[in-house]
Amino acid sequence: MPIPVDKPQESLRLEEARVSKTPWRKWGPYLSERQWGTVREDYSKDGNAWDYFSHDQSRSRAYRWGEDGIAGISDDLQRLCFSLALWNGKDPILKERMFGLTNSEGNHGEDVKEYYFYLDSTPTHSYMKYLYKYPQAAYPYDDLVTTNRARTREEMEYELLDTGVFNDDRYFDIFVEYAKAEPEDILIRITAENRGPDDATLHLLPTLWFRNTWTGQEGALRPALFWLEAAGKQFGSGIIRASHAELGDYELIAEDEAEPLFCDNETNRARIYRETREGYAKDGINDYIVAGMTSAINPVRTGTKAALHYNFEVPAKGRRTIQLRLRPATVPGVEAFASFASIFDTRSYEADEFYGALTRHVQSEDQRQVIRQALAGMLWSKQFYYYDLELWLREHDMPGVFNKSSRNDDWSHMMSQDILSMPDKWEYPWFAAWDLAFHTLPLGLVDLDFAKSQIDLILRSPYLHPNGQVPAYEWNFGDVNPPVHAWALLALHRQGEASGEEPDYEFLKVAFRKLLLNFTWWVNRKDASGKNLFQGGFLGLDNIGVFDRSSPLPMGGYLEQADGTAWMCLFSQTMLQLSMLLTENDNSYSEMVLKFLQHFLAIAAALNEVGPGEDGMWDEEDGFFYDVLRLPNGASERLKVRTMVGLLPLCATNVIEDKFGQEHPEILNKARVFLERHQVLRDKIGPISKRGVRNRVLLSVLNEGKLRRILKRMLDEEEFLSDYGIRSISKHYKDHPYVFEQWGARSAVEYVPAESNTGMFGGNSNWRGPIWIPVNALILRALYNLYQYYGDDFLVECPTGSGKMMTLFEVTQEISQRLGSIFTRNEEGKRPVYGSTEKFQNDPHWRDLILFFEYFHGDNGAGLGASHQTGWTGAIASLLHMQAAITAENALATATPALAASAGTSEVNN
Repeated sequence: MPIPVDKPQESLRLEEARVSKTPWRKWGPYLSERQWGTVREDYSKDGNAWDYFSHDQSRSRAYRWGEDGIAGISDDLQRLCFSLALWNGKDPILKERMFGLTNSEGNHGEDVKEYYFYLDSTPTHSYMKYLYKYPQAAYPYDDLVTTNRARTREEMEYELLDTGVFNDDRYFDIFVEYAKAEPEDILIRITAENRGPDDATLHLLPTLWFRNTWTGQEGALRPALFWLEAAGKQFGSGIIRASHAELGDYELIAEDEAEPLFCDNETNRARIYRETREGYAKDGINDYIVAGMTSAINPVRTGTKAALHYNFEVPAKGRRTIQLRLRPATVPGVEAFASFASIFDTRSYEADEFYGALTRHVQSEDQRQVIRQALAGMLWSKQFYYYDLELWLREHDMPGVFNKSSRNDDWSHMMSQDILSMPDKWEYPWFAAWDLAFHTLPLGLVDLDFAKSQIDLILRSPYLHPNGQVPAYEWNFGDVNPPVHAWALLALHRQGEASGEEPDYEFLKVAFRKLLLNFTWWVNRKDASGKNLFQGGFLGLDNIGVFDRSSPLPMGGYLEQADGTAWMCLFSQTMLQLSMLLTENDNSYSEMVLKFLQHFLAIAAALNEVGPGEDGMWDEEDGFFYDVLRLPNGASERLKVRTMVGLLPLCATNVIEDKFGQEHPEILNKARVFLERHQVLRDKIGPISKRGVRNRVLLSVLNEGKLRRILKRMLDEEEFLSDYGIRSISKHYKDHPYVFEQWGARSAVEYVPAESNTGMFGGNSNWRGPIWIPVNALILRALYNLYQYYGDDFLVECPTGSGKMMTLFEVTQEISQRLGSIFTRNEEGKRPVYGSTEKFQNDPHWRDLILFFEYFHGDNGAGLGASHQTGWTGAIASLLHMQAAITAENALATATPALAASAGTSEVNN
């Protein structure tokens, strides 16, 4: 079947947005799913964000920095918001936002306790689809908190399905769909399907409101919502008009009759602060629906928050649908619902067309579904993120009101008012630096411009510290995440090349200069000994270490980290390759090629230093890299626990094509002279002076001997290789825990394949055994680079002890297949991601709904941690896409020329 050459309509919209600046992305799923319990909303004296602004308060208390909702959308500055509220007639409150446990309530930390799914989205959000499963019985808020709080870290979490609230299928499937007729003309369709055996009452409340930008803000103009009776049946049954000084006027048009309810997006000071009740507060609609308080809503139907109240019976196994339209009020005389169905059909077809082209090489329908839902999750997880640190810190220093917070107090320059890709809009509704870099891989598949904008944002002066540090994450911007942004930038450039885009050298140059600042910060701040051996703290690997690596060590001294040093090797290599790329356009960057070659050699040599006794990171006896503990008295010791920390040096691997040396012989000669003068550095690392396949040069920390020894452990199923990917810690420690006991300190590390059994980092993140997609992606990238250098003659046993010999390319395919099998059905028809949860495995209304968890059980592949962390787990879409493309390319390479031509070789070569 010939590969189509015409661009999908969605691709044309992306071009229109880039070239003509048509605002297709102005409206999108930019609401958070949890604004309460965040650092931004924390004005406490002790910095306890979870307790200061709770879920219970969220319905009654206006937010300061953002808004949250269910299946919501907003404009790109979150001035006007829309989302869905629900009531089943039994819940104690309206369901306006997702409920979950706080850090102290869960036996494994915070966790959302709802079932919702991102089913579809195009990159311009021209079509989006979302599913929320709403119980018909009263939601068990107290049961979830009480039961989880009573459980130990050794027990599983108590989930919503465990409560029995979904028994007999007594729940509603609430589908929310959006389709854009034009960039700012949005059609909304909400369908409630009753899965239960009996008719059931449902209250649907589509809600429109303004983010509160006026309370306490001197001179701020107050926007307004008000009700307009229908001007004619062709325009629906009524209109909520929204008037905003900056955004302009919009209208939310209701097709069917509904009860309009109005209040204000302002704090109910009577409930929160025990003051006299005044006005119509944020929870007015809740109080009216649930408690029958007619005084809680504004009788003249005006305010800053409004809902359309639909109350109907949904028949057993039946459905009810409502239709709305949100558009600028200036649209002249266009009937709101005449072409409604055809627009939805067109946008849905265009979404199929777009993803059909993207997954054309993917043979399995199951894999195509995984890719599409992963990418939908990535696109739904975009969020408006507003945080003005100077203002926030100033508000914490108001005399007699707040104590000044020490959190982030040296980041006062930071100002964010942008659309950012979030790790998880409930569990982690704030950006995290190294997560964001991994997000760009799958995002680049569907929206390269947006992916590039994310790297650009985090390197801009409102984010990047004047000293060159990249902000880590909201709870502590001054913590340290791995420096992976240069790697992400290079990956995005190559994605652009593959899609036929001209290189954007100006973008690369600006980003390179900022990355140079960050590299210099690392060299000056995170190399305590000045010997090219780096620290950094937890570096995103939370509880992987013997100690909390972000806190002072109990015995004093510091750690020289194998992962920190490996990250800097990779950073050096990537900056070297970016320098080479920029030299093709501007020869003044040629000196940077040599600079970063020297950095790489020095850092790689230091990492490989064996040293006297226990002095170096490489352990010749074990054939593995370890952190080294440096004590104040000059003593040192390797912390000999085999973890992902010791595998990351493998990831510091790149290849240089022969073409560059041919085109720039002067740089090649200078590099050769440097290598000859510094043979001590050269001899400690990979075979940099020996040419490989197609005359390629290898940049690697590992020589062939060390590479084979590390691979032997990594591919051992009794150590790192699981049926579902590479574990974060060796399984060896299941029966043989590593114990450190010296200088009055005792710590133990054991293999824990599921949830964390320690309280380190809140106890809700576990690097002591589970499988993490992003570091697996880095390992696969390194193995593919090594294959490009070594070729088919380099064979390793995989799995170790099996007698089966594979090339490194075959190893990448094997690991990719294992990772993909987490999400796809196995021979028994089960998805390992859902473990033993029967509802997800067997029920036809659940079994094809896929969640992308934070990490996965090291033995059975079950999903763990944050359930919607499509952020970096979304990289599975990139891995499956690449695996399919490579398979197709290899098939074409052996096909007849006529077949290759008919299949479109140029497309495959991309």
